[in-house]
Parts: sequence; structure tokens; C-alpha cells
Amino acid sequence: MVVVPEFLIRRIYQKGSLKKLENGASVVLKNVLGPGLISGFNYVKINDVVFESKDVKFITNGKEVTGTEVSEENPVVFRLGQSGTLIMSGQECIVEGNNKIVIEALNPEAGIVQLTAEDNV
Repeated sequence: MVVVPEFLIRRIYQKGSLKKLENGASVVLKNVLGPGLISGFNYVKINDVVFESKDVKFITNGKEVTGTEVSEENPVVFRLGQSGTLIMSGQECIVEGNNKIVIEALNPEAGIVQLTAEDNV
């Protein structure tokens, strides 16, 4: 299993990308680490609100997949330099000022990968 240091994982989050949506939020991720696969989304947590994989969509290269569609058998290819928008829906979660974001995803080589970030709205 490959271990990816937290300070490198944190660079995937695009600072300033947190947006409030009508019943949720969106963030932008950019792969600055190298070619990789996303084989699952466990959850996204913004402040104290948890979005399960069924409440998450990932849009990249013109393709939209729900968190429940992503698996080891159906991974998302996330190439170096590629960006994607993660959309969470179903609950209000954004507060004015500082917001804490935790994204827990799966990678075939690294296993569970957890990205933590903070962003202002």
C-alpha cells in the first residue's frame, strides 16, 4: 500500500473553490500529484454535516458520476493536471466565514485517502 502524506493530499483541494448551492455545496479538486484512480467516495463532511456517497456527484472531463457509481470495478480516472467538481446535495452546510472540509475517498494503491481543508465563503 502506498502512503501519501497529508500535506501532499491537501494540495488537491483548490482553495477558494467552496461554493454554496441551493441545498448543498461544491468544491473543485485538481490532481497535482500524478496519474491516479478514485475507486470510491466514502463521505464528504463540511462543518458538522456529513454527505454520504449517495449524496455526492463528481464531474470531470464532461462525465458526471454519483458517489455510489464509483467503485474498484468502475473507478474514475483522475490524470495529472485534471480538475473535477465535487457536488454535495441534500443539506445546508456552508456558514459565513471559515468552513472545515473533509473528503474521504478510496484509491486502489493507497486505500483510504482523507483530504482535509478549510475555506472561506
